[in-house]
Amino acid sequence: MEFREYLHRQGYAKSTVETYARNKNFFVRWCDQKGYKPFEMEYKDCLEYVKKLRREKPTKSTVRHIVGSLKIYFNYLVEIEHRFDNPVQSINIRGVSRTLNHNLLEFDELEDLYYSYRTENLASFDDVSVAIRNKVIVGLMVYQGLSTTTLRALQYEHIQLEKGRIYVPSTRNSNSRVLELKPQQMIPIIQYLEKHRELLQDKLHNYSNDLFLCNTEKLALISRVFTKLKKTNHKVTNNKQLRASVISHWLKSINIREVQYMAGHRYISSTERYLQDDLESLHDLIENLHPIS
Repeated sequence: MEFREYLHRQGYAKSTVETYARNKNFFVRWCDQKGYKPFEMEYKDCLEYVKKLRREKPTKSTVRHIVGSLKIYFNYLVEIEHRFDNPVQSINIRGVSRTLNHNLLEFDELEDLYYSYRTENLASFDDVSVAIRNKVIVGLMVYQGLSTTTLRALQYEHIQLEKGRIYVPSTRNSNSRVLELKPQQMIPIIQYLEKHRELLQDKLHNYSNDLFLCNTEKLALISRVFTKLKKTNHKVTNNKQLRASVISHWLKSINIREVQYMAGHRYISSTERYLQDDLESLHDLIENLHPIS
């Protein structure tokens, strides 16, 4: 299996595949010049290449992006059994600016979004089918912290009703995982799978295996769901905010490695960022309430 094929199987976009393959080719050429072999290199050898990037590249974010693609390349070498480890896995480029998670919702606010989503006493029966579909979507955002990309990738067979679980497939940015469904999610899910999904199939003439059927782009579907959620709570902005809120809530009571799995993060550093953001948000709050004069 070639590296490009590996990237395609992982679900990366065509443009990303080209970029990662180009970064890998530059790295391999450098290895040839140095007399290194990628399947034999150690951490210190890889660090030499990173130092070279730091000297030549204009920004730290560019270096981090290249190092990220090399992490994936070494994962590929592990996958095809040319290596047993990833020597660049622990290399992180510090000092790169990032967006902090401000305006997070409390858990009771998240739950209120779910419980407040109406599925009864609507104008028509068609509206009920749509509302139940959308309530299932809201539940997966609130309780499983699913991203928009992941919601769009879900298939009918990913719901494991008999086990009360959902299989979440991998995407180009996340790992696959199996997550528990909450008891309060089960009735709408059962209603949707056993009745309303079939009604929507006939109404929309959409007989695909997608879990969430619609007559438009799924991105637009999620956008319409958020139009209603914003009427419930004006603080709601988008699914990134909801997902950040869910992960931050998990970190208050669950081991960070378990949260990494539940969130589908490929690297523990992605999960740690939510801890750091929470500390920085707390610091900002203290400064605002008790400024040092």
